Amino acid sequence: MQRRGIDLVIAYADDRAVFGAAHARYLANLPVHFEPVCILMPPEGEPVLLCGPETDEYARLIGCIKDVRVLKEFTHPDEDYPFSKIDGLSKVVAETVSSPAKIHKIGIAAGSLIPEDTASAIKRAFPDASRADVESAMCALRAVKSKAEIDVIRYAYKIAQIGLNAAVGAVKPGITEREVAAEAEYAMRRMGAEGTGIDTIVASGPNTRPILARTTFRKIRSDDLVLITVAPRYEGYHGAIGRPVIVGSPPREILKSVDVACRAQQACSREVRPGVEGRKVEAIGRSIVGKAGLGKYFLYSGIHSVGVIEFEPPIFGPGSTGKLRKDMVISIDIPMFNAPWGGLRVEDGYLVTESGAERLNRTPYKIKRN
Repeated sequence: MQRRGIDLVIAYADDRAVFGAAHARYLANLPVHFEPVCILMPPEGEPVLLCGPETDEYARLIGCIKDVRVLKEFTHPDEDYPFSKIDGLSKVVAETVSSPAKIHKIGIAAGSLIPEDTASAIKRAFPDASRADVESAMCALRAVKSKAEIDVIRYAYKIAQIGLNAAVGAVKPGITEREVAAEAEYAMRRMGAEGTGIDTIVASGPNTRPILARTTFRKIRSDDLVLITVAPRYEGYHGAIGRPVIVGSPPREILKSVDVACRAQQACSREVRPGVEGRKVEAIGRSIVGKAGLGKYFLYSGIHSVGVIEFEPPIFGPGSTGKLRKDMVISIDIPMFNAPWGGLRVEDGYLVTESGAERLNRTPYKIKRN
């Protein structure tokens, strides 16, 4: 904040899937649910957490920010809370921010998620302050993990491994995609998962084609390709594993594509080390897929960070100049989607070490079920 000349950071969070809750979980250890949250971070002194009237006691119980205020802008217009102290943002700022008139520049995190009425309240509370987008800078703080974070993420990958194994064990002709997903999620919950970063994906046959497949009541058939992706969340952090599962004897083009994706995954992992541009590692996998005539199905950036978001910045695709750093946790995700035969991903997690990459899961690359 001092380097950027920022007098106050306002970090917004809500319960939108994937990205919504990130700042509240990272800064306050608060899992956001039902009502949004704002965190006021001064350069000195204690932060303040602003929430709705159904969140305040939960935030005090579970979170690590002790000054919790109920914000009028986060209440529902048709709901009454007669025993809650509810104030508008301008009053909260007057009570909690030292010398509000001296706030000349505000850093906004997750500004793209802030609803119009909340954005207007911020303008009214700080009429003379300029605003700067600090989303990328805030995400950069999370890129390199502490030892404690790494320990939690290791266990998240252990949960993911158990979940994927349970899903694979359930795959057989005649079972529905949702039944397979249920086995994975039950196993992950038993291991301590609090939820998932993305919905568990079990897609079969033509349902594998889109990037964001949705699990349905389709019954798996003989000679199907089944795509499984699990991303459990444990104490706020994630593990993510993706695998194609071969049932019976599907067409040769599917078997070729699985083989290519597995080779690309392994080739990328061998080149991971601190100081290397992530896009150069990703380009290795993209090149292998391209040389196999499948390049047009490699539809998104193949390397991304993993943390309080399952798919979080920094993201290392062809347009990125970011470098890998020691103690980053990354996912190498080799995709092939929108193909005539369907789609797949081969995804593993890695800890970037001084000498290379430590694979965080031990899932076999080629999985076959009869």
